[in-house]
Amino acid sequence: MKRILIIFVALMVLFSVNAAKKKVIGISMPTKSSERWISDGNSMVKQFKALGYKCNLQYGEDIIENQVAQLENMITRGVGVLIIAAIDGKSLGKIMQSAKDKGIHVIAYDRSILATPTCSYYATFDNFKVGVLQATDIENRLGLKNGKGPFNIELFGGSPDDTNAFFFFDGAMSVLKPYIDSGKLIVKSGQMDMNVCGTLRWDGSVAQARMDNLLTRYYTKDKVDAVLSPYDGLSRGILSSLKAVGYGSGSQKMPIVTGQDAEVASIKSIIAGEQTSTVYKDTRVLAKRAVTIVDDILNGRKPLVNDTKTYKSGDGTIIPTYQEVPVLVDITNYKKLVVDSGYIKASQLK
Repeated sequence: MKRILIIFVALMVLFSVNAAKKKVIGISMPTKSSERWISDGNSMVKQFKALGYKCNLQYGEDIIENQVAQLENMITRGVGVLIIAAIDGKSLGKIMQSAKDKGIHVIAYDRSILATPTCSYYATFDNFKVGVLQATDIENRLGLKNGKGPFNIELFGGSPDDTNAFFFFDGAMSVLKPYIDSGKLIVKSGQMDMNVCGTLRWDGSVAQARMDNLLTRYYTKDKVDAVLSPYDGLSRGILSSLKAVGYGSGSQKMPIVTGQDAEVASIKSIIAGEQTSTVYKDTRVLAKRAVTIVDDILNGRKPLVNDTKTYKSGDGTIIPTYQEVPVLVDITNYKKLVVDSGYIKASQLK
């Protein structure tokens, strides 16, 4: 009887430990250099805690080895679920397999992890639509539908190691390419492929240096009318380059410059008449979606998804996805959408 009691106690302790581990959620974000990832992480922690979960939130600071080591540590220490916004999804194959072997579900968060079939769910925004929104804004402001043109445009893409960058670019080109083909839009540099338009690690200084080069080589006599930028951090670098050669001063008006993420600095830039627009993706909504998916998994419920076609792993396995809706923000609606909703405080814009 004593032996049975010891075994029973040991099993109860083991069950208790495993139950405690399931209540810990590992959250791996790529960097703190973009304020949106800070907002994502904080929003998830707040919402998980409200449901009684503990969180292990880590930032890789755009260093792949950091993120891999952090994830390895989370798996070793034990977590119920991993939420990963990958720095480079292709580098996480072994980590994903390790998580699967230990029965840990992995939720890809706003950056798909396509190299492995071990991703359980994906929570993101409609990334193709982000590009469509940016390009449609250019189309409308230039009057391209009304036959106006030709106009000069330059194209910037996001980081080539981020799958989303290609969705943004492809979405934008689905709108812009017909005008490029017809000659209503002219890319004087001829640079229209992600191989040259991509901006590694979404680095604004890299975008600024490339814009400097484009202006020097192709726009000493002509003016640039629009710049497709997929992210606010790149937009600000591009704007710095444009302002350095006189755009936005005197009679030389600023080109149309798009963006994404509704960062505070870029909303200020929109108010100042520099950046034209940004795409607002309410990270609180996406964080809530990820939290709901995790809570459903850990409580034996089937998570709600609205896309079972777009995202596939390397072997063709469908990744069940929920896509939230992005919205275009400019000078006419920023207050209603990002300030009145509490996403940005009015005091932050002073």
